[in-house]
Amino acid sequence: MHIHILGICGTFMGSLALLARALGHTVTGSDANVYPPMSTQLENAGVTLEEGYLVAHLQPAPDLVVVGNAMKRGMDVIEYMLDTGLRYTSGPQFLSEQVLQSRHVIAVAGTHGKTTTTTMLAWILHYAGIDTGFLIGGVPLVDTTDEHLQQVFAHSSYLGTENNSEGDSKAGYFVIEADEYDSAFFDKRSKFVHYRPRTAILNNLEFDHADIFADLNAIQTQFHHMVRMIPSTGKIIMPAAAISLEDTLAKGVWTPIWRTAVVDSALTNASTQDKNPTNPSDWQAELISQDGGQFKVVFADKEESAVVDWSMSGIHNVNNALVAVAAAYNVGVSVATACAALSAFAGIKRRMELIGNVHDILVFDDFAHHPTAIMTTLDGAKKKLAGRRIWAIIEPRSNTMKMGIHQDSLAESAALADYTLWYEPTGLEWGLKEVIEQANAANSHIGNQQVMSSVDAIIEHVRTQAQAGDAIVIMSNGGFEGIHQRLLVALQRNSSDPQ
Repeated sequence: MHIHILGICGTFMGSLALLARALGHTVTGSDANVYPPMSTQLENAGVTLEEGYLVAHLQPAPDLVVVGNAMKRGMDVIEYMLDTGLRYTSGPQFLSEQVLQSRHVIAVAGTHGKTTTTTMLAWILHYAGIDTGFLIGGVPLVDTTDEHLQQVFAHSSYLGTENNSEGDSKAGYFVIEADEYDSAFFDKRSKFVHYRPRTAILNNLEFDHADIFADLNAIQTQFHHMVRMIPSTGKIIMPAAAISLEDTLAKGVWTPIWRTAVVDSALTNASTQDKNPTNPSDWQAELISQDGGQFKVVFADKEESAVVDWSMSGIHNVNNALVAVAAAYNVGVSVATACAALSAFAGIKRRMELIGNVHDILVFDDFAHHPTAIMTTLDGAKKKLAGRRIWAIIEPRSNTMKMGIHQDSLAESAALADYTLWYEPTGLEWGLKEVIEQANAANSHIGNQQVMSSVDAIIEHVRTQAQAGDAIVIMSNGGFEGIHQRLLVALQRNSSDPQ
């Protein structure tokens, strides 16, 4: 079958394209914004990419059009598809019908950490010898000599094997990043409603996606739609102190729950502590190092424990790891094996990914685009890179950011950075510069924060001001006008002994 995917370079749709190829379909696709790493892995997999959304891309007619949620009525290609009666579906619906129906689905939902947690869980299961399918909204980093792991995690999705007639316990699982964003212009339900998980990780829940949700309650309603479909023989795994998730489950829950908590008396962030006397934690991560580089996982019910010693940092990643270990245990992986797997885990692209070291100036690429994600990323960076000055370069690119929904918390979210450069693109619907200037005047503790309207100006400022021993964290959920490589080139132009 010939499938054409509209919006193929999105993280979800690109991963779906690879699964469709693995199913034996001929796959083509088009997109208005084509940039790595997704475009690279699609081309390497033999998927034909076409620039823009042209009617000609649907001629001759494909057998099925898979429509991305960026497509809208009024677009020529959509009107042509409807007028000519082409067969079409949404990406989540295609995935549900073609892949998930026969699987034990393990869904990872939440405002933050979905991609990282999904990757961790898939990595654990394959490390344990379970041939698990997965779909991840990002590209894993692989630093291992294991050829199987190298092959499986070369891309952001993997078909895996279904349950066979002998009931092979090492097959039939599928781990999926369960996004709450809507499915398509003709299906406004959250993507994860299509997945019908048996095991569900509910990592956290905050207000986001203001372009499609009116308030937090609207998102909680979608989360509860998914909760209603989790069987009583399944499992829900969630942090013990997540108030918005507890409020969601108060609407009704029919599935056993494991709750998790990070425990350390030195932590100042009470939300990570086990401070829920009504619903105490079943799983705990006891910090050994304050940056989260070492911690002990304890499953209280079975008195099992093991230590994770890895290259990742940040309490948010410890939380992600803990729910991943619990989910893996639920399908038969021991705590010791899961922790050993995470100790060999290299992370994923664009999540505090070190992309260059120029004259001892470290440059990282990170996907953070919500105040909470910015704050937790910088907290991990400060602890892991103690002694280095931290630069944060941030593009408020998400729809919610562009609408100014989080403007009051932006400056505070970057307070841990020594220097913060905000990019204010042309056409932003609110005054980022005014917001940051007001925050600077009112709060001396937020650090040195500036707003610039040109990527060139940002690069030149950093080139002339950054020093050996600094670390630069670039945060955006898009291409950011190629700033990553452009900055590395600019820093390289400096003398080998920078000022």
